[in-house]
Order: sequence, then C-alpha cells, then structure tokens
Amino acid sequence: MQTVLVSGGGIAGPALAHWLHRHGFRTTVVERAPGPRPGGQAVDVRGVALTVIERMGLLDQARHVRTRMRGMSVLAPDGREIDRSTEAVFSSGRLDSDDIELLREDLVRMVYEHTRADVEYLFGDSVTALREDSTGVHVEFTHGAPRTFDLVIGADGLHSTVRRLAFGPEDRFAHHLGSYLSVFSADNFLALDDWQLWLRDGDAGFGVMSVRDNSELRIAFGFESAPLAPDLRTQGALRQRVVDRLAALNWEGARLAKAAERAPDFYCDAMAQIRMQHWSRGRVVLLGDAGYCPSPLSGQGTSLALVGAYVLADCLAATPGDHRAAYARYERRMRDFVTANQALATENPDGPAPESSIAHAKNLMSLDS
Repeated sequence: MQTVLVSGGGIAGPALAHWLHRHGFRTTVVERAPGPRPGGQAVDVRGVALTVIERMGLLDQARHVRTRMRGMSVLAPDGREIDRSTEAVFSSGRLDSDDIELLREDLVRMVYEHTRADVEYLFGDSVTALREDSTGVHVEFTHGAPRTFDLVIGADGLHSTVRRLAFGPEDRFAHHLGSYLSVFSADNFLALDDWQLWLRDGDAGFGVMSVRDNSELRIAFGFESAPLAPDLRTQGALRQRVVDRLAALNWEGARLAKAAERAPDFYCDAMAQIRMQHWSRGRVVLLGDAGYCPSPLSGQGTSLALVGAYVLADCLAATPGDHRAAYARYERRMRDFVTANQALATENPDGPAPESSIAHAKNLMSLDS
C-alpha cells in the first residue's frame, strides 16, 4: 500500500485524503493549526464540483447548511441604498441556482468528520524539509519525528510551504491582483435578515452578510494596495491597517472597525493568483491554492480544490506505482479548467464575472475522462 503525506487540512487536503483512501492509499494529513480551522468567508460549490461532493456523500449535508440569502442592497458611501436585488447576490450569483454557498468552516468541518476515521491527522505540526531519493520522500516536521512517504502532496494554500521547499520562493509564482481582503465575524449589529449589504467608498469597500440564523455577520472588507512590505504583512499589522481603513469610512465605520479589532477569527491576505508551468516535481505535486490559486475574486477556489482532489486521486489510482504518469495526466485534465476559472478573477474589475463566463468555467471539466 502506497503512503501519501498531504500537507494542509483545509478543504483540498482532506477531500483528497477521502478519495485516496477509497483507492487504497494510506494517507496522512498534516495541518499547522491545532484542529480544523474556524472562520473564513462564504464559499461556493459550483458546477462539476457539486458532482464531486455528491460522490463523496456530502451533498445533502452541504445543502442543509447552505446560506439562505433573500437578496442584497448596494449602498452609496453614506449608506443610502442605490440598488437592490432579490434575484442574485454578489457573493454567490443567482439565488435560484443549484450551486451551493456555505461557510468555509462548515465545509472544512464536514470533510474532516467524513474522513477522520480513515485518515491519520497530525494537527499542530508542519513540514520543514523534503529530501527525495529512490525510496521515497524523507520528510522532517516542526515537532514530529522524521518519516518517509511514497508521495507528498502540497495542499497548503497560497503561501504553501511544500511549494517553497520543492519549487522555490513564492514570488516566482505569485501574481498580485492589486488589493487585499480581510474576513471576520461579528454579532449581527446591523439586524440583517438573510440579507447582504455591499458598499464601496473610494478605493475600499465591504460586503456584509448575515449567517447562523441571522445571529452573526460575516464581513469581507477589501482595499486596493500594491504588495506590502514583509513587515506590513503580519496579521497584526494587517489587522491594524484594516481597523484604520474601516474607521475612515463614511457609514458604520466605527462599529465595523471595532468588530475587526475584536474578531477572534480575523484574517487578511493579498488577492493573488498562483501561476505555474508545472505542478509536480519528482514525487511531489501541488493541489488547489498551492498550485493554482485563483484568488477569492474568482469565486472558484473551493470548486477548483474539490475537483482537483478528485482528479488527482483518480489519476494516481489509474496508474498504480507510476506517479510521473499520474501527475502528467492530472495536469492535462486540469489545466484548461484552472485557466478558465482563474480568468474569472480579472474579467470584470468592478464586480463578479458575468454569469455566462461563470457557467462556462464551472462546467469545463469531465470527471470521467
């Protein structure tokens, strides 16, 4: 039985572990966080990715915890409503779509619970070194003892450690898209009822939606910026920048700034894409954001991760013992799908990509080819 180490316990890594277990691989997932990560924005499962979670046996669960938006309001900088819709929202598109929007933390928990009995999870640890030879990949960890695996998969996100160790520095592959995005939760101090608010004020703006039966808000605040210097990219420095920018807004700035200051799940990062000519090197291969992050601006990061996990496991199972052939097949099957979905992030600088483009990109893949 081949052994596989998956670095990253978000969505892509555990989804891959599910399929690898189904195909007879012994899989270990290592995750830096002490457990499944809470927080994060609402994410979308669209098109062919719906078939993936259906085949995982999770479709009914996903539908049960999906968001239940009734519509949205678009506000002027002073808070006046200038537009509204009860047919579509910016976060997920048309409300009558079969696509599913749910909180990232709910999907993370769902996939983890679905796999925990069959997969070894190492929480609170991370990969620090990789050395490959003819017997496998020798892996060193921050805390655990060194181990050897037949294959290593980097599913550890935009700032992938596995990618850095196997392919080189992040700046060779990351393409900044001109902005930063923060996401955090708060009590529903705006009294929203299954509703979203969207506001732009100069080079900054936010989207706010009610979640958890309208008991909470999930707030996404973005601002335009060139890449920040390393000392300004720590979570502490980014939080302070977001607090200051929110406080300067003309409408609800003070309460939003206080929410960002206090939020236990505050997160902020650059809007960027990862673009690589190849996703594999030797016995190491990248999955999801680690290899082809489309950025949250595309709305397709989660679907790419789920589909990529299914396809990679399928390719490994189809060419037993030949990881080079499996990785090459994985790249061939995924490349056009990745390119089309990454393009969604930049097609419309002022908002979501057109519905026609999303419909094309989300279904540009056959799971059974």
